[in-house]
Amino acid sequence: MKLIAFTDGASRGNPGKAAIGIVIKSEKNTTLETHKKYLGTATNNIAEYSALLLCIETIKNSETLECTELVVNTDSELMARQLNGEYKVKDAGLNVLFQKVKIALGAAPFKFSIRHIPRSLNKEADALANEALDS
Repeated sequence: MKLIAFTDGASRGNPGKAAIGIVIKSEKNTTLETHKKYLGTATNNIAEYSALLLCIETIKNSETLECTELVVNTDSELMARQLNGEYKVKDAGLNVLFQKVKIALGAAPFKFSIRHIPRSLNKEADALANEALDS
């Protein structure tokens, strides 16, 4: 089954208080799972990568989500371009997370793609990240 995920990382202060939000949907746009998590202090980019990593690991380890293809939508143009090979990862902290994502995907039983979308199309994941920040 093809799954569509929306991920978002938020940081108030950059670095500052950070959190993530994830929405996993079916191809028919039915919400299957949502996740939110407070991270502590982090940059926005670290939060974005943390959201993606949790999304991948959640799907890989799920006993209920069957996935043959994962399409991730993110409003992080930097992360999408880095993972698509358009930008190099220059920041050492981000590179650690970038490598973790690559390792997780290497062991994933599904095809993977990531695309940048406007923030206006990522409202559900953004709202979850903000809920985690506010709680």
